[in-house]
Amino acid sequence: MAIKTTAEKLATIQKGYTLEGATIELGAAIIDGELHKDAPVRLPLAMMNRHGLVAGATGTGKTVTLHMMAEQLSTAGVPVFLADIKGDLSGLATAAPGSEKLAARTDSIGQAWQGKSYPVEFLALGGDGVGVPVRATITSFGPILLSRIMELNDTQESSLQLVFYFADKNNLELIDLKDLRAVIQFLTSDEGKEQLAELGGLSKATAGVILRELVNLEAQGLEKFFGEPEFDTAELLRTAPDGRGVISCLELPTLQDRPMLFSTFLMWLLADLFEDLPEAGDLDKPKLVFFLDEAHLLFNGASKAFLSAITTTVRLIRSKGVGIFFVTQTPKDVPAEVLGQLANRVQHALRAFTPEDAKALKATVSTFPVSDYDLEETLTSAGIGEAVITVMNDRGAPTPVALTRLRAPESVMGPSDPALVQESVGASALLAKYGTAVDNHSAYEKLTGKSAATTATGPAAPGQPPLPAGAPNQDGQGTGGPADLDAEARRIEEEILGRPSSRPAPTSPAPAEQPRAQAPRRAPQQNAGGGMMGDLGGLLGGALGGGIKSMARSVGTQLGRELLRGVFGTSSRRRR
Repeated sequence: MAIKTTAEKLATIQKGYTLEGATIELGAAIIDGELHKDAPVRLPLAMMNRHGLVAGATGTGKTVTLHMMAEQLSTAGVPVFLADIKGDLSGLATAAPGSEKLAARTDSIGQAWQGKSYPVEFLALGGDGVGVPVRATITSFGPILLSRIMELNDTQESSLQLVFYFADKNNLELIDLKDLRAVIQFLTSDEGKEQLAELGGLSKATAGVILRELVNLEAQGLEKFFGEPEFDTAELLRTAPDGRGVISCLELPTLQDRPMLFSTFLMWLLADLFEDLPEAGDLDKPKLVFFLDEAHLLFNGASKAFLSAITTTVRLIRSKGVGIFFVTQTPKDVPAEVLGQLANRVQHALRAFTPEDAKALKATVSTFPVSDYDLEETLTSAGIGEAVITVMNDRGAPTPVALTRLRAPESVMGPSDPALVQESVGASALLAKYGTAVDNHSAYEKLTGKSAATTATGPAAPGQPPLPAGAPNQDGQGTGGPADLDAEARRIEEEILGRPSSRPAPTSPAPAEQPRAQAPRRAPQQNAGGGMMGDLGGLLGGALGGGIKSMARSVGTQLGRELLRGVFGTSSRRRR
């Protein structure tokens, strides 16, 4: 192959990064050791939802790259989510001071630099920090993600899914850890042994192991991350009054010794967005760009179900207008099924001090298109604030590989003044909504009778846990009778067809017969004619036409679970 001249290489990069539409400016190309400010390297804003990877060894500038990209996304009106693991991304809220050294760098790459501050919403996982508390309910978090935190094996994870299924079916709300503990204690008790046997795949011994792991979580103080009010992920999609995208910065000050917890919580945020957002198709700019830091923690020792759910989320959330950037050290940290979905690559320097490092270097080089660079040499010699880049152009093709000197952030590269952060949190509209934890009536109170509303219990149906006092029973008013089944059919018809149900609404009972306002409707009971899903299949057939009746029955339990839970087994109360 003929060796290209520097001029030819320069022309290739200039042509490859001549793009239409709005772009994120990344920096200027370095060719044959010389910086060319006339060869800007950029990323089309419309292609940010094709996902990306920001990788590199520790100390090579990955965090500064996220910082710089977040600023430009915000300016373009795109909301951004960042996990602030080290505590230095809060500087986005403070304009950076200039300096001679900074001016020399920005002039060399043709950057018109000006110190600016950006609209930042400070969040704190479980209120563990200064920001607005972010909590999830156990039922929303789901069995797959919870199994990840509890480090359960595949068999235990499947068993936990059965516990969630039992709770969903019996309207036992899992709000916090004590709710889940109460349900498992019930199933392993003499009172619940019949229900445990009906679940089939859940043994008392396995349930006991899960219960012990759950108690361990409580002993570690993790109960504060679960509860209500649950954080609505729609808050991540906000823009400031001036039109700039809000940068949601999740503080993780005390979680460096619990990396599994924070990485799994980040995946819950994504999963919740995935379930809530409508299809959007190709947009001029994404609705949100989500930077998932320390991505390798997601995949280390992950179960097949967890990996499959991540792959599905990454593949499909693009069409909902969300871009995900995984941040880690090498592409080897990301499974091939996920890596293949990441069209935009920013690779900082790698080190080759050990045989394992050398292996990772070769694997990284193999993931790039053919280029005019000797990538093994380039990736080991790149300086701090430099990266090898290839992205998807506005026509959906990869751009030429370019060693790039990256732009400098315009806000402080480090933490903001604590007083400014405190002031910002105190003025946040979200604080009143999420600032105070609440403990609503849920599974724990229903099963233990420790709430004033549930100090006594009504008669239980065969094969079901006791009903709370005042809860409707099998008279057709809410726990498996015709009226309740009709209500379920109307709900399903409306969800599937996206229009009001054609089924007639039930006649309201007389005031004296009204069920108590605080007693939630229970799921339909199983019966000899095929169980709950047999009834559901028949109702679907009646609601949607006879042609679907046999299909609805054939999918059985799987259909029911998919109607209630998403790809990670997540389920938000907002979607019920």
